[in-house]
Amino acid sequence: MHNIDRTAASSYRERLSPSLWLLVSAAVCAPMAAVTFSPIDTTLALVVGLAVGVGLVSALILAAPVVSVSDGVLRVGRAHIPVDGLGEPEILAGEAARSARGGELRRDDWHLIRGGIDGVVRVPVTDDDDPTARWVFSSRTPERVAAMITRAQRGR
Repeated sequence: MHNIDRTAASSYRERLSPSLWLLVSAAVCAPMAAVTFSPIDTTLALVVGLAVGVGLVSALILAAPVVSVSDGVLRVGRAHIPVDGLGEPEILAGEAARSARGGELRRDDWHLIRGGIDGVVRVPVTDDDDPTARWVFSSRTPERVAAMITRAQRGR
């Protein structure tokens, strides 16, 4: 369910799409909408149900945030930061990732956490003028994100 761009050697892109269970749950709204309109007209009920199901699933996929590293910039969702202002990325999984998403998450951390995605990347911000201490974000392939951040830092 995640899209990774492997076409450009110097860039990385991953869509943090929703889990299959969330998409199935959204699709269940289609028959509920159809049942609501079935007393009026069965054809209308089918059209509305189909439109609701396709619309919700499409909206969830299209609204999913994107993690990318390209042209010396890390982008996570709508936020972006030059990789020159970042320290060494830390890859977290399992219990360490759960702690990073919970008790270890600090007030001055910038974060984008997605449920159903185990991997976490934590990157310290080295720019003294930036009030953010670290970026903490979910990734299905945290090793690749960290490698691309490190590669972009060395390439500049």
